[in-house]
Amino acid sequence: MKISIGKNIKELRHRDGRTQEDLAMALGVTGQAISRWEANGGYPDMEMVPSIANYFHVTIDELFGYHGDREAQIRKIADKAGADLRAMGGFLGEGMGDLTGTVEMLRTALEEFPNEPDLMIKLAEALFYLGWQKSGEEVKQLYWQESLQVYDKLLAMELPVKYREASLLMMMHLCKYLGKHEKAINLANEQPSVIFSKEILLPLAAKAEEAGKYQGELILVLLRELSGVVSRAVLADASVSSSTYGREVLHSLVNLFETVFPDGRCGKEHFDLRYLYLTLATLEARHGNDIARALSYFDKGFEHHREYCRLLALGDYCYSSPLVADVILPADKFQQIPEGFWKYQMEQMPEVLCAELRKNEKYGECFA
Repeated sequence: MKISIGKNIKELRHRDGRTQEDLAMALGVTGQAISRWEANGGYPDMEMVPSIANYFHVTIDELFGYHGDREAQIRKIADKAGADLRAMGGFLGEGMGDLTGTVEMLRTALEEFPNEPDLMIKLAEALFYLGWQKSGEEVKQLYWQESLQVYDKLLAMELPVKYREASLLMMMHLCKYLGKHEKAINLANEQPSVIFSKEILLPLAAKAEEAGKYQGELILVLLRELSGVVSRAVLADASVSSSTYGREVLHSLVNLFETVFPDGRCGKEHFDLRYLYLTLATLEARHGNDIARALSYFDKGFEHHREYCRLLALGDYCYSSPLVADVILPADKFQQIPEGFWKYQMEQMPEVLCAELRKNEKYGECFA
C-alpha cells in the first residue's frame, strides 16, 4: 500500500482548521517541514508519528491511511469467528463442531492486531467452548486457563459495556470450573446490585410512551434469569432433581411462562420452554416412572423446539401477550441451534423413554 501520510496530515489539518504553522509549533519543527511532508517531499521521523497522531486525535493506523483496510480485516475475521461460535448455539459438549481452526485464526489475528476487543472476546469464548470439546481434564484446564487470561486482559482495558458484561459472565463460569471461587466472588462483589441494573432503571427513567417497552423487556429478562437460576438449583442437587418436589418446581416455571404468554406466542422464550419440558421429560422417565407423562412433556418440548426453529428464519419478532406487547426482539437475539442438538439430547434421555419415542415417526428427526 502506498504511504500517504503527507496527504492525510493535510486533510486532518484542514478538517481541524489548523495552519501549517500551528502544527509546526506544536511539533517543534519548521513550517517548511510540514509543507514538505504534505507535498510528499519527505516523511516525518518515526519518533514524531505518535505526536502527530495525538495532535489530530487519531490512531497511528488512521494517520497512515490504514484504518479502512485494518477495520475491514478485523471485521472479516470477527464475523467468521462469530459465525463459528453461533453454530455452537451456546451448546456444551464434544462433537459439536471443532473450534480448533477458529482459535488458531484468532490467535494469529491478534498477533497482527493486538488488543482488539472484538477479536479478544471471541478468542476467549472459543477457548472456553474448545475446552468443553476436548477429552481429559488437564487439556480442558489448559484451554480454560488461556481463556481466563484473555478475559482478565479484557477487563483491564476500557471496554464498551457489552464486552465487559460478556467477559464477566464467562469469567464466572471459568473461575468455577478452575476452582478459582474467591476470584469469582471478588469480581461479582465489585459489580452493581441487580436493583441498579439497566433493565430495572429504564422503566423508571423512560417517558410514558416508552415505559411499556422497557417494562416488557424487564419482565422477559427476569423471567429468563429466574428460570435459569431455579432450574440449575434443581439439577445441582441430586436429592431435589430425583424428587417429585423438583419436578413440581420445574413445572411451576413452565406455568409462569405460560401465564405470561397466554396466547402461546412466546418468541425467544420458546427456547426456555423447550429446555424445561425436555428436562421434565428426562426426570419423569428416570425418577417418576410415569412414561405417559414423560412422553407428554417431551412432545411439548418438541413443539416448542419446532416453533423456535421457525422463528429463527422470520427476522425481528413482535410479542403480542399483554405484559410484553410493546417489545420487539431483534432477529440477531435469537440463539442458533447447533447441528447435533437432538443427538446430544437423546443421549441424555433414559433408554425407556427413547424406546417409546422411536415408535412415533413424528420424532424421526431426533434419531436421524
